[in-house]
Amino acid sequence: MRLGYFTMPVHPMGRDWSQTLREDREAIILADKLGFYDAFVGEHLTDACETVTNSMLFNATLIHDTKTIKLATGTTNLSQMHPVLIAVNAAMFDHLAQGRFIMGVSAGALTSDAEALDLLDEDRNKIFAEAIDVILAIWERDPPYNIDFPDNRFKVAINRTATHDLGIGIMAKPFQKPRPEIVGTVVAPFSPGVVLMGKRDFHPLSANFLLANHLKSHWTNYAKGRAEAGAKANVADWRVARSIFVADDDKTALRYGREDANSPYRFYFEQMEAKMRRGNRLYVFKSHKEQPDDEITHDFVMDHCVIHGSVNKVVDAILALRQQTGDFGELVYAGMDWVDPALSKRSMQLLAEQVMPRVNEAIGKTAKTAAE
Repeated sequence: MRLGYFTMPVHPMGRDWSQTLREDREAIILADKLGFYDAFVGEHLTDACETVTNSMLFNATLIHDTKTIKLATGTTNLSQMHPVLIAVNAAMFDHLAQGRFIMGVSAGALTSDAEALDLLDEDRNKIFAEAIDVILAIWERDPPYNIDFPDNRFKVAINRTATHDLGIGIMAKPFQKPRPEIVGTVVAPFSPGVVLMGKRDFHPLSANFLLANHLKSHWTNYAKGRAEAGAKANVADWRVARSIFVADDDKTALRYGREDANSPYRFYFEQMEAKMRRGNRLYVFKSHKEQPDDEITHDFVMDHCVIHGSVNKVVDAILALRQQTGDFGELVYAGMDWVDPALSKRSMQLLAEQVMPRVNEAIGKTAKTAAE
């Protein structure tokens, strides 16, 4: 099982923006040194707590300060920018990073972003689907371009102004062939969108704020989509994000990961619970569809969404998670605000150097026993 990193990121309002950007960069540089496979960074335009406005631009600052980690948008919000801009910028990033690039995509869920861009009353999921078709067409085709899909608002042609012998009218293709890996973050239980991802060989990343009992539904739908495309689903392509804090002792883990009023985990889920309630999306925290809203308390969310403890306790929790969900290819560690930088860095170190080797050793033993 690989180890990945995901940050939205979420910081308390009022923190110095320059400082939090430096910390977010430092976390990914540390992840690279610790051998994390990839790092996803989210983006929002109008949130004073989620302060990366362009994940591709942010990740570009990390290319030369990291060595092996794949740098991923988590996500590029396709409803918010013309697909030509996304296609050529992503292609350039892929060349700058020499293939250390994963393109995470979504429609863009934050309604205030949509309002600022005059998209609030638009079907952003439809825009997303139209945009990805155009992006892939740009990467797949050679000029002259006449990209005109039925019922797609984006018509891309360069005919009247093209001069190909001068390079005019030619759009860049990515470094990776045929294209970079495309990943979609999945939030809703039983999401039908995961079936479509499977059909197109896009890979799911199950969100860290979804209850664990719903995670298996993502794999079921992804496998269904792959089967409908005439292919077999590969568990290596499924990423599962979790909020995890590892400490040298359980007492510290309980304090920083749960009980302290200044715990970044408490702050994160206070933010997420309030935002989901505001957006009528509290279902992501529910154990079953009919669960009353008033049962979704902060303690309920923390109990179900945060893994905290010393190394042995976290190993056991991850193995129990895998027993519940079935196999998956990558555990994605959710990055939080660095209230205590030393504890935050130590958590990543313990996870990479002690927890994951023990998890993988246990998985290997289980696989060997099953084979026998």
